[in-house]
Amino acid sequence: MAIEVRLTDTEAAGTVSWRTSKLNEEVLAVEPEICVERARLVTDSFRKTETEPMIIRRARAIANVLQNQTIFIHRDQLIAGVQASKLRSSPVFPETESNYFVREIDLFEKREQDRLIIPPEVRKELLEEIFPYWKGKCIDEIALAAMPEKTREIAMLENQIFSVGIHLSGSIGHIIADYDRVIARGFLGMRQDAEAFLNSVDFSDPDNTSKLHFYKAVIIICDAVITWGHRYADLARNLAAEENDPRWKKELEQMADICDRVPALPARNFREAVQAFWFSHLLCYIEQNGLAVSVGRFDQFMYPYYRASIDKGEITREEAQELLECLWIKFTEVMRAYDFEGAKYYAGFSISENLVLGGMTPDGRDAVNELSYMCLDAEAHTSLSQPNLSVRVHNGMPEDFFRKAVRLASTGRTKPEFFNDTVAIQSLLSLGVPLKDARDYSISGCVEAVPPHTNGMTNAAMSNIAKALELALNDGVCRLSGKQIGPKTGNPAAFKSMDDVMTAFRTQVAAYVKEMVTALQFIEKTHAKYHPLPYFSLVMDDCLARGKDITEGGARYNYTGPQAVGLSDVADSLAAISKFVFDEKSISMDHLVKALDTDFQGHEELRQMLANKAPKYGNDDDYVDEFAGEAVRIYCEEVEQYRNTRGGVYRPGVYSVSANVPLGLHVGATPNGRRSRAALGDGVGPVQACDIMGPTAVTRSVAKLNHELVTNGTLLNQKFSRDLMNTEEGKRGLGDLIRSYFDLGGWHIQFNVVDAELLREAQEKPQEHKDLIIRVAGYSAFFVELDSKVQDDIINRTEQTRF
Repeated sequence: MAIEVRLTDTEAAGTVSWRTSKLNEEVLAVEPEICVERARLVTDSFRKTETEPMIIRRARAIANVLQNQTIFIHRDQLIAGVQASKLRSSPVFPETESNYFVREIDLFEKREQDRLIIPPEVRKELLEEIFPYWKGKCIDEIALAAMPEKTREIAMLENQIFSVGIHLSGSIGHIIADYDRVIARGFLGMRQDAEAFLNSVDFSDPDNTSKLHFYKAVIIICDAVITWGHRYADLARNLAAEENDPRWKKELEQMADICDRVPALPARNFREAVQAFWFSHLLCYIEQNGLAVSVGRFDQFMYPYYRASIDKGEITREEAQELLECLWIKFTEVMRAYDFEGAKYYAGFSISENLVLGGMTPDGRDAVNELSYMCLDAEAHTSLSQPNLSVRVHNGMPEDFFRKAVRLASTGRTKPEFFNDTVAIQSLLSLGVPLKDARDYSISGCVEAVPPHTNGMTNAAMSNIAKALELALNDGVCRLSGKQIGPKTGNPAAFKSMDDVMTAFRTQVAAYVKEMVTALQFIEKTHAKYHPLPYFSLVMDDCLARGKDITEGGARYNYTGPQAVGLSDVADSLAAISKFVFDEKSISMDHLVKALDTDFQGHEELRQMLANKAPKYGNDDDYVDEFAGEAVRIYCEEVEQYRNTRGGVYRPGVYSVSANVPLGLHVGATPNGRRSRAALGDGVGPVQACDIMGPTAVTRSVAKLNHELVTNGTLLNQKFSRDLMNTEEGKRGLGDLIRSYFDLGGWHIQFNVVDAELLREAQEKPQEHKDLIIRVAGYSAFFVELDSKVQDDIINRTEQTRF
């Protein structure tokens, strides 16, 4: 399976090394499976520590994993450190996952989405030895039991108006560790810092009593991490002693020397810094199973080490490039075993380790450097779904770097995605973030801009604003179940104007947002009490100085970010009601509601009129675009009024990941002609195939939204034909589209460059297209690992053939 690099001009990425090709193909060839070792070691530790404080128990459990889990070094891989006992295997996190594993253990190998092999002996151990211990101790049980009955019932509705499952069955994720400090200080130095803080605490102050166990837990973690690094040093040295190939023998000896030093001590050069970074990043995915623990501004915190090593002659540019590509491949090794529903919402083994390039420095200068270009080349040379590569764009960035990034995006590799510095900085300033930190923002997960030192919990929930509109047009009754799940907002036949419709819509949004926030508050409290994260807290600035776990608000910035899904369906539906019911009066509200009640059975002529004659969002039509803006404003105003349990604020987002497909299953027919249970539109883009005026019109419609108001981010997908992007005109047009969209105030844009014909062929012959990467939402995934409904949704997106 050869890697095709389609950059062929003066901005070409160069030759792909034999090592990169080999490792890339070996990762692609793996059939993912479940690894039991972490679950076994965590459970063994918890059985032995039942009388100790929870944060100490958590620290001892992670230490047990680091000291005893099987480790290995993949041949020809220059970077040490694995998440599980086999390549691209998923650990099990019984603290949060045990209940859904018990329910679904026989589905993992059979399900269409995110299949995982579970060997018989692993299945037996999990069901008989491990999961019984966690009965009554799992996060989802505790959190659900603590919620008010009404909130619990709404959170667990069959036809969901919001989903909080990601943090019921998973940890917080969505953080960016302060890697610069970790690499520069080392875990021995951080251990010394923890001891100094511990010795300085006045425990006569009642506010300080919890700090005793916090610092002790952090010290336990530091010792375990240092031991873990030395285990890899010993393994590399032992393998080198038995190796006959002189090249690999030398590389193993070098790896042993590096791991003798890092992560315990400060990195002195680029090789040590890359290894120290990987160890510290990987540990985030060993401690907990939250997704989108992101990389942040890699080209900024790693550049000083690269520059110093180049200047001293310690490494050549070609050797550094190959090391970067080894790291790129490592990112794709990280795995998570989602439950059946979660796999639909975050399809394709979504991890979303976002790595950001470019942008501004904290003092406002351009931040692009030589390493920024090399990272683009690393992306071009690999053929994998991770990392989730992002480029920050501002008017002062080098044009050749911007065009190189655009050219890479035009090749069909789905990355990088592009972000507008102006919008991000203004949005963060509106939250009270100082300018220096706002300029230093990174992307957490898909599209969420966060300043340094943030516990964002930025993907807290997915909420269904299309369902809210359904309830507004049915007096709060779910059209699919017949149950009253929203407040009574009146018989829509009695609505006299669009103001009445919008008032009912806002009332439904306000009601479900309040219940969603209530559910999240109880989930956050449950995590803080039963699932503290001493390692996360160690690598996040301010937690250590405050002596406070990250789940309790130890970070400097604390956000909670729930998303709205279904914007384009809501906008198109509101426009159709306005035009046909109130403006033209060509249909009555009663007629429309009866058609929706029957899923348009016997009303096909009406459905065709709604689908084809009403204005559609995404075509630069103010009539419908204004409804999109109003729906966004209503959602944001309802969300942003709340504060979370960590002393921070709620930040509204408008993006869907792949949730537009499963959430569509929970929505009846809508006034835009959409049939019951059909997929919703994704992100802030138009409904599939409704954008008929080309990509510029799409961006003009989307730019009319107030993106600075949507402080948790918006997401715009665009799909272009390969024929167009194979031309110089197409490549130039793509860059011009990004620039013009950002000049209009857009926040984010990303691209699939692929033909529907190729995607259909991959559906039919998945084994021949294992390396086909597609942009799902704010992340990339292997197309053949997606559920067929998600695949169909991507195929049905409008394929642009011109600008």
